[in-house]
Amino acid sequence: QVQLVESGGGLVQAGGSLRLSCAASGLTFSTYAMGWFLQAPGKEREFVAAISWSSANTRYADSVKGRFTISRDNAKNTVYLQMNSLKPEDTAVYYCAADRWGQLGTLSMKYDYWGQGTQVTVSS
Repeated sequence: QVQLVESGGGLVQAGGSLRLSCAASGLTFSTYAMGWFLQAPGKEREFVAAISWSSANTRYADSVKGRFTISRDNAKNTVYLQMNSLKPEDTAVYYCAADRWGQLGTLSMKYDYWGQGTQVTVSS
């Protein structure tokens, strides 16, 4: 049974930082591309960042380029999202997702497994 468990969310002031983690189990983590998405209340789920199985390739939404960094540790079966210079508009539930085909896609339908999400709230 595949499980993706996010952690690290919370309340932070604008300009602050958070580091999200996503621990994976039940899959051969090192063969999956991983992604992060966010979903704000009343809105569609949006792509944030993705990373290839080897960490050689990454992809970011324009809204987070230069502020967020995705990384992974295959030895720990964990993917991270370092979020700096946070803005109130970054407030959302953040989800990690696993893609067996390694496409670094921006569409949620391209991902096979999802975590339960972690809330990030940025106050102004």
